[in-house]
Amino acid sequence: MGKLDGRVVVITGAARGQGEQEARLFVAEGARVVLADVLDEQGRALAKELGGDAARYVHLDVASEDDWTAAVAAAKDAFGGIDGLVNNAGILRFNELVATPLDEFQQVVQVNQVGCFLGIRTVAPEIAAAGGGTIVNTASYTGLTGMALVGAYAASKHAVLGLTRVAALELAPRNIRVNAVCPGAVDTPMTNPAALDPAADPVASQQAVDELYRKLVPMGRAGRPEEVAALALFLSCGDSSYITGQPFVVDGGWLAGVSLF
Repeated sequence: MGKLDGRVVVITGAARGQGEQEARLFVAEGARVVLADVLDEQGRALAKELGGDAARYVHLDVASEDDWTAAVAAAKDAFGGIDGLVNNAGILRFNELVATPLDEFQQVVQVNQVGCFLGIRTVAPEIAAAGGGTIVNTASYTGLTGMALVGAYAASKHAVLGLTRVAALELAPRNIRVNAVCPGAVDTPMTNPAALDPAADPVASQQAVDELYRKLVPMGRAGRPEEVAALALFLSCGDSSYITGQPFVVDGGWLAGVSLF
């Protein structure tokens, strides 16, 4: 038996990175998964690989109310209902706070914060109608501390933690648990944009990233997307049945403090 047998879970940002690994793991644990993203080609290919009985792809701009409504309708049409949501979609921009253009700040907030809000608002009633379930929001290490050059991102992830706590309080009577994963450095295209740049040297780029996290992270490396997916699974299944409203850090010890070694 899988830990998610019989569950239907919507995962945003599911075409690559953490969302892809969450989708793969959830299907392996018996869930039927709605893969939601704006990367249509990659999302459709992943859904096809995972199988039509287990996965469907829907185009979803998480900042769009209409897209959320359509995604929920598609999920219900495919699988009959929804009893889980992973708000994973997010974007990261590097900039000094005083040099950040307003439109860049608002773009980050629209995806990371408004997208999470719309996901909760749209999907929670469906989860309640199914008898209850879980919502897992993707926050960040930076949602619990500060980091230079990611002001918009850090602000949006602090907001995600606030939404998580309020949603947990309001939705507990409807048998819905709401928690947040807070990844540190994770080896995905979002944290290493040069990996997507055809003009960049991928080997040199990866070496630079690896060297940075060897210095910053006590465990000496960036995390792997599947390690974050394992935490999302824990928070989406019965193993966490008495946990709600909490942030869970998965960062190789980065937030613990300053290491002298």
